[in-house]
Amino acid sequence: MTLQNLLYQSFIKLKNKATIKQEVRMADTKIKPMFDYILIEPLEEETTTPSGIVIPDTAKEKPQKGRVIAAGAGKRGENGDLIKMEVEVGAIVMYKKWGGTEVKVNGKEHLLVKQDDVLAVVE
Repeated sequence: MTLQNLLYQSFIKLKNKATIKQEVRMADTKIKPMFDYILIEPLEEETTTPSGIVIPDTAKEKPQKGRVIAAGAGKRGENGDLIKMEVEVGAIVMYKKWGGTEVKVNGKEHLLVKQDDVLAVVE
């Protein structure tokens, strides 16, 4: 084996290790929303009605209920004071049907919504 082949194989091994480390880092992604944004994991609705009819995926409506995964610190008011968030991490909330931005975190679908788009906290 020539020196050039050894160097090439070493380079490929290092490149593969770097790729694996990058994939692991991506799998452990943590998101901290800014200002008054909230990261919500949508909760799946039941797929059967009370009478036992199964609802197909194509007929399902977009979920409007989810669990708060992370929340920002709040937004600044007109006078510069910090307006704290009303919702806490772990709370189950109802939000506007078409509000927010869909993001994928660690292979799961999540929504980034403003606190103004949250309609209620489910107790």
